[in-house]
Amino acid sequence: MNVDKAKKRIAKQVKKGFKGYPQLSLAYFGKTADIATEVVVTFTLEEGAEPQEQKFASENDVREDETIQSVLVKIIDRAGANSVLETEGVSIL
Repeated sequence: MNVDKAKKRIAKQVKKGFKGYPQLSLAYFGKTADIATEVVVTFTLEEGAEPQEQKFASENDVREDETIQSVLVKIIDRAGANSVLETEGVSIL
């Protein structure tokens, strides 16, 4: 999947806001605020449930990595997430 298409699909899901559970959260991390070298995907099945985390890392910016963005879209689809939340910006590691 094209990186721009994947980013648009993710952004569309994020724009919907919180619509209940299951919930998926995306948080980007990097050594500087300009380049995200890691993304953490947190899946919560229901309120109060133990969240599950999965990390993806790259030498380059993960937000521009076609493979990682495509995987994120597939995770959102397969998880049946009603809510997709994204932390703004890049958190410093």
